[in-house]
Amino acid sequence: MSALMCVVAVGVCFYVLVYYGVFRRASCSSTVRLTGKTAIVTGSNTGIGKATALELAKRGARVILACRNKERAEAAAFDIRSESGSNQVVFMHCDLGSLKSVRSFAETFLKTEPRLDILINNAGVLGPGHTEEGFGLAFGVNHLGHFLLTNLLLERLTQCGPSRVVTVAALLHRCGNLDFPLLASTKDLVSTQSTWANLKAYCNSKLCNVLFSRELANRLEGTSVSCYCLHPGVIYTELCRSLSPWLQLAIKPFAKLLFLDPEGGSQTTLYCSLQEGLQPLSGRYFSSCALQAVGARGRDDALAKKLWEVSERLTGL
Repeated sequence: MSALMCVVAVGVCFYVLVYYGVFRRASCSSTVRLTGKTAIVTGSNTGIGKATALELAKRGARVILACRNKERAEAAAFDIRSESGSNQVVFMHCDLGSLKSVRSFAETFLKTEPRLDILINNAGVLGPGHTEEGFGLAFGVNHLGHFLLTNLLLERLTQCGPSRVVTVAALLHRCGNLDFPLLASTKDLVSTQSTWANLKAYCNSKLCNVLFSRELANRLEGTSVSCYCLHPGVIYTELCRSLSPWLQLAIKPFAKLLFLDPEGGSQTTLYCSLQEGLQPLSGRYFSSCALQAVGARGRDDALAKKLWEVSERLTGL
């Protein structure tokens, strides 16, 4: 019995150390109000995007839910309006897997909304498939769609400055790599659609997010627009819905024990969106509501510039 108790004690200690040392995240303590401000949150019908949109609405912002699925996004808007007490929460259709849809969203937004103060590039996918234009799904949605959206809205962001662009990346950017010859020949950064390749594609797309923020900051220098990227924490959200059933089953026990809920996962996004005094850190990477170092590839200015130029060609900018 004593041996069993020792095993249990070690297990509990390990769980506490892992949870509080790796998975638990800090909270955004900013008290900034957003009355009169407008924010866009992509992928905000569920998960950390919805939690982020809810908090922005509670602070008085007009919040645009930029989502692909109309039914689910309208249901989310209803929930957020009910919980926040704000009627300034609206859905606008935006499918990041279609560059045509991104352009249509931007055109509609610019015609109907006079302000844009915060753009949160939150939406993300992990899994097989291709975008409408034939790009690998993770690269096309997680990077190219947000790249185009941000560029189409930059002028409005500049007009309403000081404003911010916040892009949800991931710690897994450290495992990413960019193979431009492969991208040129296959319209993707991986060569197959296996489970491993899908995870690798996700890591590659998150490296793109980090490099995009770095180059964007360089191009915005001297303007009133700042940008940040972040790791939200380890969260079990609908991002995992496209994983194979057996892999979802394997992850679920760890998710229930260790992973953050969507509210916890939204804290660093909110920090980058709201915290005062971050402007000198434009282009940098955050986690746990604090500045963090990025992987070596994420600090490569030449790589960031090349990705930007390739992305301009691919999106027709």
